Amino acid sequence: MTTSQLVQQIKKKKSFLCIGLDVDLNKIPQHLLKEEDPIFAFNKAIIDATHHLCVAYKPNTAFYEAYGIKGWQALEKTINYLNKNHPDIFTIADAKRGDIGNTSTMYAKAFFEDLAFDSVTVAPYMGKDSVEPFLAFENKHTILLALTSNQGAFDFQTKSIDGKEVYKHVLETSKSWKNSENLMYVVGATKAEFLADIRNIIPNSFLLVPGVGAQGGNLQDVCKYGMSENIGLLINSSRGIIYASNNTDFAQAAAKKAEDLQQAMAIELKHH
Repeated sequence: MTTSQLVQQIKKKKSFLCIGLDVDLNKIPQHLLKEEDPIFAFNKAIIDATHHLCVAYKPNTAFYEAYGIKGWQALEKTINYLNKNHPDIFTIADAKRGDIGNTSTMYAKAFFEDLAFDSVTVAPYMGKDSVEPFLAFENKHTILLALTSNQGAFDFQTKSIDGKEVYKHVLETSKSWKNSENLMYVVGATKAEFLADIRNIIPNSFLLVPGVGAQGGNLQDVCKYGMSENIGLLINSSRGIIYASNNTDFAQAAAKKAEDLQQAMAIELKHH
């Protein structure tokens, strides 16, 4: 999917919502555990109830890998279902990969070719030769971890080197990599005050913003400082939407939470 196709979807749906499909069998409604594939049954119900309200889905691969081969099959079924029924929706493999050379190429093949995701999250710590193999894939996007929403982000990402924070070095350096136009960046919503500085460095790149909802980030602040000319935001909510209820009405409850966010986004887009 191209960036302009993604922007078209945002304008059409008046939404830049990304829904995180982080499925924990201890948290999903108990009646689904009787299903042959409870993870896929849960995802399908969430997708069927929310696809008109969001422009992206983001399965975190750890939640599938934890269940071994069955979990991986559920991930494959989920991405196949999305690509077949909602090809206009942007898909993100939240895998946080990153290794050098051939290994990165194999990771990229796994998510871009075998599973046919539109994008994958990648850690920048190993530098250029760990990220460029992902960037080599046409019409695929590499979402670089720039400034995350967790507490530990302050351990390294905001530390200063030569008077400049590490995350700014990451942003600036990444712009020089081959096919850097295929880069997007993760910036946590709990770091909204940093967004103005980030936009000075990457004015038009898309930002994937986790942390609105369960982690306490503020949508209005993110839009105020982070929105670009082409909108340039994907706001992710996972637990706040998918676990809105653990009864048989879970999908409808998720749709209600998604709609609340979509409506708030429509207001922000009107101001844009």
